[in-house]
Amino acid sequence: MRVGIDLVSVASIEGSVQEHGDHYLQRVYTPAELEDRRVASEPDTERLATTFAVKEATMKVLRPSEEDAVPWRSIEVRRESYGALRIELSGRAAELAADAGIGALAASATREAGFAAALVIATDEIVER
Repeated sequence: MRVGIDLVSVASIEGSVQEHGDHYLQRVYTPAELEDRRVASEPDTERLATTFAVKEATMKVLRPSEEDAVPWRSIEVRRESYGALRIELSGRAAELAADAGIGALAASATREAGFAAALVIATDEIVER
């Protein structure tokens, strides 16, 4: 079992969006994540912060080496219709998970007072959905 946790300031995500705009959004978030995290055609920075916290917590679970380049978009955070989070890995992130024998990832996230927090747990058991 592996565990990763992360805390992100919503203000830091707002700053990145303001300073770098689409370049930041396209580098960090998948098209599906961006579509799901819009309000009135604008990015919802609270939801983006939550997604970023899940991605960071997932990186801590994957434990890439300093030489590993794991693109942010190789970790996709999806919301199920009932609100639960699902993490989908591709590319280098999926390779690291396979190498570590990770069979399932579970995530939980929350927001409060300008912060987003996430917890990701990985096990070697494959869980059917």
